[in-house]
Amino acid sequence: MASETEYPNQTMVSYFFLEGLMYTAEHPSLFFLLFLLIYSVTMTENLLILIRVGSDCHLCSPIHFLGHLSFLDACLSTVTMPKVMAGLLTLYGKVISSEGCAVQIYCFHFLASTECFLYTVMAYDSYLAICQPLHYPVAMKRQMCAGLAGITWAIRAIHSAIHTSLTFRLLYYGPHHVAYFFCDKPPVLKLACANTTNKEIIMLANIGIVAAGCLILIFISYLFIVASVLRTHTAEGQRAFSTCTAHLTVVLLYYMPPVCIYLQPRSSGAGAGAPAVFYTMVTPMLNPFIYTLRNKEVKRALGRLLCQASRESPAGSQAP
Repeated sequence: MASETEYPNQTMVSYFFLEGLMYTAEHPSLFFLLFLLIYSVTMTENLLILIRVGSDCHLCSPIHFLGHLSFLDACLSTVTMPKVMAGLLTLYGKVISSEGCAVQIYCFHFLASTECFLYTVMAYDSYLAICQPLHYPVAMKRQMCAGLAGITWAIRAIHSAIHTSLTFRLLYYGPHHVAYFFCDKPPVLKLACANTTNKEIIMLANIGIVAAGCLILIFISYLFIVASVLRTHTAEGQRAFSTCTAHLTVVLLYYMPPVCIYLQPRSSGAGAGAPAVFYTMVTPMLNPFIYTLRNKEVKRALGRLLCQASRESPAGSQAP
């Protein structure tokens, strides 16, 4: 499964072997069922939100940010989890072609980094809604929401393409065991037949600056929100404070694991990928509960959807 190159005594690696998560090899069936349950719940709740947001024109513009978040979460889980489950069923399921590895790295970084930016935009949206309610309808019109979301997607698509091309411009010979449960830059770079120190520094600086900048803006937004809520001393303010706490918990669950991973790009072993479970599996499952299903407007829309489905079901059963 290797192809000849212009080097007479060398062959380019054409596939990689994903070693998977620590301890999963001991009880593959149990972990397969667990991951299947997580993936099914994630896809069901996110697709339900997407259907409701896309079909209800009465939802206000900021709710469409939640639609983007649900789409990102569904795609992010799909990029990693099916391959993980396939590796638990058969040994061949752990094999991924070099082209497939490049696609997985691009899709993962594109979706994950877009979600980082989207969290920042949503934090700013919450700040305007709570701290500047009079300016909010003007500042966050539907066109503005669509523009912010579109810019976020476009910037991250270009950024991820550059990162992926830099990774696979290197030569890969011989070693093909990736000590991870999916293709990501740090574990794949360790297999390159070249000095990757400069690329690791560039990767760390690039991702670190972007992530730190987004996280600082998120904390500033929520700091203003908490200060505004504490001044009100109302039941509505207490609910807003509870919501902000839940939002910050999800943000920390999403941001902290990548910090642990990318600050130690040379860490090895199957256990090195354990922190990534939080933002590839756990966070996409929790986001609909924390962000979307706690939103009264979305819950009313979901109620209308369920009522409509229940009315159509008897009518369909009585049809000849």
